[in-house]
Amino acid sequence: MASLKDVAVHAGVSVSTASLALREDPAVKEVTRQRIRRVADELGYRPNGIARDLKVKKTDMIAVLLHDLGGPFYSELLRGVQDRSHQRGFTAIVACSAKGKSSAMTRLLLENRVAGAIILDPVIDESEISSVASEDLPIVVLDREIQAPHVYAVSADHEGGAFKATTHLLDRGYRLIGFLGGPEDSFHSRMRFEGYRRALSQAGVDFDGDLVCYGMFTEDSGYDAGFRLFANGRHPDAIFAANDEMAIGLLRSLEEQGLSVPDDVALVGFDDIRLTQYVSPALTTVRQPMYQLGSDAVEQLFQILSGNADIESVMLSTELVIRQSSGVTPRSPIRG
Repeated sequence: MASLKDVAVHAGVSVSTASLALREDPAVKEVTRQRIRRVADELGYRPNGIARDLKVKKTDMIAVLLHDLGGPFYSELLRGVQDRSHQRGFTAIVACSAKGKSSAMTRLLLENRVAGAIILDPVIDESEISSVASEDLPIVVLDREIQAPHVYAVSADHEGGAFKATTHLLDRGYRLIGFLGGPEDSFHSRMRFEGYRRALSQAGVDFDGDLVCYGMFTEDSGYDAGFRLFANGRHPDAIFAANDEMAIGLLRSLEEQGLSVPDDVALVGFDDIRLTQYVSPALTTVRQPMYQLGSDAVEQLFQILSGNADIESVMLSTELVIRQSSGVTPRSPIRG
């Protein structure tokens, strides 16, 4: 008796695509479904009940592997994943790293329990992802590029967004512009720093390493960094923070130091989380499409599972959202 693999081979598709097509899944193009059904009929393929149930459990699920489940960024991302997964009839299983280890997550992939995976987790290194990706287990990585078979990418334009943010401050007349980055090994932080540096260079403004410090993408680390930025005797007249949570921590720190935003220091963040509209002053920030990042990652994965192997990396644009924290007119630099 012919097997599902036989049908897939004769139809020129993957086993997961053949399974989806024979279950009339709309993720597979109608012309492909017809071809697979015709091959199945010609081979006399009849699905085994137990095997079918096991296969359904696999192909109806995708893994979403994250470094952290906390914070407003991840909630919007997951909302996009869940909404698009529901539309496609798939279930998303969400997991995160535990104490910096990725073994449990990579085991989930290696044990062949899911049809594909979406990964936003720097703990899982490139070699691990490359080793588990296959035709039957495509992987979409978020905000990183991995040159390996069966690995695809969806990213936001972090460098371009940071360039917009810094250029906005330069256009307002600020020249002593500080940068508050996330962890130095963070891809996001590195790309946003590159955008910051490029904007300064293009405007003919010298880079000053004394105006740069790093946090952990958390509000508390932004609060602490606010004191460090104003402790070396040369104070920035504006700050670009690499995410909104750190920028909100900075607001609190600056207030405690008797500095007013934007009168004394202009401030711009990154992400456009919901809280940025409600802090005082409302935060100028770079909106990255967090919901779309999750939604597009799922859509890309479904296209791959439906037999479309001609998938290119996706780069989503960012948008500068101007509010009160960046000021209306430039001011003179603070002197220590």
